[in-house]
Amino acid sequence: PAEQKDKLRYWGMGLAMVIRLILLTAISWILQLDHTLFTVLDIDFTGKSLILLGGGLFLLFKSTKEIYHQTEEHGTPDIKPKKASFGQLLLEVLVLDLVFSIDSIITAVGMVEELWVMYTAVVVTVVIMLFASKPIASFISKHPSFKVLALCFLMMIGVSLMAEGLHFEIPKGYIYFSMAFAFLVDVIQMKSLKHGKK
Repeated sequence: PAEQKDKLRYWGMGLAMVIRLILLTAISWILQLDHTLFTVLDIDFTGKSLILLGGGLFLLFKSTKEIYHQTEEHGTPDIKPKKASFGQLLLEVLVLDLVFSIDSIITAVGMVEELWVMYTAVVVTVVIMLFASKPIASFISKHPSFKVLALCFLMMIGVSLMAEGLHFEIPKGYIYFSMAFAFLVDVIQMKSLKHGKK
């Protein structure tokens, strides 16, 4: 429901920050996630790679399901989508944040020696996300084409996470360029439609 969206966003961001701070205090355990657990077809599987694979699959499933809902079920009166509870949606937000947190914290440990710098970075980024998330969410809800585009971005990130989990690195520049190009095309299309209506 619209009246609970802000509450979900603030709870999700707040608990995401708590999760990241807790993970930072358990750095020694986090670093152990890079150790090989088992090998299949010459691919070493670590705790980190299993988390990335699981998170990538979860992102692909959720974004594909939502795209189907937006394009196929939209406007069909006899199909009513099941509404998720507040707790269920909050849990999904936290699962996704955990996936991204593991990767970013392992990277941060390799870049920074001082723990307080990492704590400060986590707090600052969550504060920025809190301020930026509402305008972005409002913009996306007003423009359905951008919502589908955002879901496609999530699919791309899901594929990237799974590839990383299998030790196949997709250069981040390719991903960011693809996203920027698709976003630019959507902006031009939106502007041309507005100009056509005028």
